[in-house]
Amino acid sequence: MARNEAISPDEDAAVLEVLFDQSPTDLLILDADLRVLRINLTRPLLYEMPLEQIIGRHFTEIYGLSAPREVEAMLGGVLESGAPVRGQLVGVHPKGTPGPRYLFSISASRLKSRQGRILGVLVEGLDVTQREKVAARLRVLGSVREHVGRTLDVVATCQELVQTLVLDFADIAVVEVVDAVIRGEDPPLSPLGREVPLRRAAFGHSGGDEQIQAHPVGDVRALPFPTPYAQTLADLKPRLVTLGPDTPWLAAVPQRAEAIHASGAHGLITAPLTLRGTVLGLLSLYRTDEADVYDGDDVILATAVTAHTALCIDNARRYTREHTIATTIQRHLLLPRPATQTTVETAHLHVPSEAGGGGGFDTFALSGARTALVVGECASQGIQAATTMGQLRTAIHSLAALDLEPDELLARLNDTAINLAQERAALPPGDPLHRQPLTGSCVYAVYDPLARTCTIALAGHPPPVITHPEGRTEVLKLPSGPHLGSAEGPPFAATTISVADGSVLAFYTASLLHASPSPDTLQQVLADPDRPLQDLCDDVLYRLKDGTGQGDVILLLARTQALPADQIATWDIDHHPKAVATARTQTQHQLAHWGVDEETAYTAEMIVSELVTNAVRYGTPPMRLRLIKDRTLICQVHDGNPLAPRLRHAKTVDEGGRGLFIVAQLAQNWGVRYSPDGKTVWAEQTLQPKSPSA
Repeated sequence: MARNEAISPDEDAAVLEVLFDQSPTDLLILDADLRVLRINLTRPLLYEMPLEQIIGRHFTEIYGLSAPREVEAMLGGVLESGAPVRGQLVGVHPKGTPGPRYLFSISASRLKSRQGRILGVLVEGLDVTQREKVAARLRVLGSVREHVGRTLDVVATCQELVQTLVLDFADIAVVEVVDAVIRGEDPPLSPLGREVPLRRAAFGHSGGDEQIQAHPVGDVRALPFPTPYAQTLADLKPRLVTLGPDTPWLAAVPQRAEAIHASGAHGLITAPLTLRGTVLGLLSLYRTDEADVYDGDDVILATAVTAHTALCIDNARRYTREHTIATTIQRHLLLPRPATQTTVETAHLHVPSEAGGGGGFDTFALSGARTALVVGECASQGIQAATTMGQLRTAIHSLAALDLEPDELLARLNDTAINLAQERAALPPGDPLHRQPLTGSCVYAVYDPLARTCTIALAGHPPPVITHPEGRTEVLKLPSGPHLGSAEGPPFAATTISVADGSVLAFYTASLLHASPSPDTLQQVLADPDRPLQDLCDDVLYRLKDGTGQGDVILLLARTQALPADQIATWDIDHHPKAVATARTQTQHQLAHWGVDEETAYTAEMIVSELVTNAVRYGTPPMRLRLIKDRTLICQVHDGNPLAPRLRHAKTVDEGGRGLFIVAQLAQNWGVRYSPDGKTVWAEQTLQPKSPSA
């Protein structure tokens, strides 16, 4: 910019005097060696010497600068290049004495004479301490809102808070949480009792020294009294405390006092983690730098930080509680180990999802020495998923007792799921469950050791994998019906496959495939079917990727074998009344051969007599009697008439009609199973354990 030659030297001097007398900023004129020629004081406390002693000194002898070499290099660059500097932030504190640190916005311009000689540099310093503190506090609060609460874990939330605050707002940060809150229990009301234990959930130190703490992370103890910590949780008011060697309450906390002295902390803010009058925990913030002192505005920021964190902790606590309830329900629904039948050896793998999935599996005995194998899951998560799976599991057991074929059972199970979905839809709109759809998947299989077959039906579920005795594996190509809860879709279909002795059937949830490193991982593991089943399950587990996605990882393995031939006896029955006596005689001889006790054998003869009588009287050829000695004694009578027998309560004067009633009284369990060529009426008896020989 060109100089106005009309301005006289006197006017220049007058302008200069006004600037130095009335400027709200620090003004310094430095010579080419950066010595002070003239100075305007706005903060006298920053100087340790009288004004007359400042003139002629190097500027670094006047100010206590946070980075003196960088500032000196900056001013030297202005003198050399002539390019001005605007708004560079510099930390300043009283020279040679402890005190608060101030932030100045420094601007510098080179001074030249009319002849072009470099005279020095004009430095302007604007105190922006409060402005920058406000901006810094806003950044801290924004960072807390962004980074704290990203997980639904109480301890992880506390660690996120410490990591966010250390360096930017505190040199040391400690978070202690009421121990019951970490377990998901309801927080206590204020005031907090002196005996209530708190767990140290997180600790952070700007220097990374984890040893400078009174108690390790994870330590559980009540807060000492009387101290600011206990008082803050008693009245839920934050406190700003000055720390020093003569602080009286430190005697009540010798371990904390030792840690405070070792760290050099001089200031403390204690702020309660509280929500709706309940106490969740305590945040303690320490500063160790003498030039950085907490003030009332910092207490306001700490209060805002704890308000956000308390909400995040409470959300995590509620999730922990729901997850605990869901896993407890699921644990009670799932068997500790699947029930292993005589002809089926089983093992399982269950990896619950982090959100608490609704997966389930089951094995249970069916009539005729058969075994049911079930794996399923609900699409939702948490408590509702676990309870819904429990309802469906109960329905499966009830339907299986009717001896339904797998496809028919899934159709009836789907009706149940649709009814449950309609009940959800009828809930008030404000109910969270109202907005959750009810869908699920299921595979239901029945292994028959007599026929050496397995009949399988799918409801939106992955098909099982079979490993043949020689080690060949394949994914069964089966038709899949709609998901459970679907009112539309193709009908359910059942497929019967032949199963050789020693084969391994693998039933699993879709999450297993998602967590596996490759689609054929399961087949690779099952290629050696002679290994123990639990070893195979463990091998699959060790290959899973981190994280199980949104659902439970479930694997149910079943190794099959046929029932020994000497435990089965079968006879054809003539369609003649004399067949009843013949059947009783055959039964008597066979049970004697098996060593069945006399009481059980006598009851079995009566059951066979009634069942064969009914078949001869009401059934049609072909007719067949079969006895099976498994864990129970099973009597089966087959005939070609598909009409269902009816249990009747005969009157006193009736001569007949008591057959099935008698069977129901004598047998532990009985039922009717239908097939394309007729029906089979069966009855089970408990076998008495053999008495030890003398």
